[in-house]
Amino acid sequence: MNLLHSICVFCGSNTGAKPIYRAAAEEMGRELVSRGIRLVYGAGSVGLMGILARTVHDRGGEVLGFIPEVLAPREVAGDPIGNTVIVETMHERKARMARESDAFVAMPGGFGTMDELFEAITWGQIGIQRKPIGIYNVNGYFDGLLLWIDHAVKEGFVRPQFRQLFVVSDEASLLLERLAKHEPPAGFVRWPRDGELRG
Repeated sequence: MNLLHSICVFCGSNTGAKPIYRAAAEEMGRELVSRGIRLVYGAGSVGLMGILARTVHDRGGEVLGFIPEVLAPREVAGDPIGNTVIVETMHERKARMARESDAFVAMPGGFGTMDELFEAITWGQIGIQRKPIGIYNVNGYFDGLLLWIDHAVKEGFVRPQFRQLFVVSDEASLLLERLAKHEPPAGFVRWPRDGELRG
């Protein structure tokens, strides 16, 4: 059983085309607060990021965000939510978020969300980190991606054991329960503890 005190959530800076995505962000926020889990995220106050962070913050939960200075005018509207840290680069942002978290969750989002999700998976695959990763498959959003991953395993580009680097659910509560129980497979190599994650 993993003690999850802090979870990094990757999600969109847009709200998506359907109300279900907004509702899912609110649900995830409520579940984090009910379990006393700190939200670590990309510090945006717009889109699903903003909805998630406001839900956590308004219910008394802890919010820690990291954002590069260049993105602040685009992704922060009004006052920052919770504790916001300005960093210099996207690389530092992702490294700091990873270091502050016990697990990762990807919600619906665009290219940035996919970049963050696959970097976390890749870190697990090569042994930089061994933290649970969850995919919050709201409204079947990730169905196509999961099919591609299974295809990559079948075609010999992903080792079968690394298909187990992440867990999936369309319910926030169940996903967090699975994360707490998940033991990711060991990666290819052993690095010093959080060796490459020091931003």
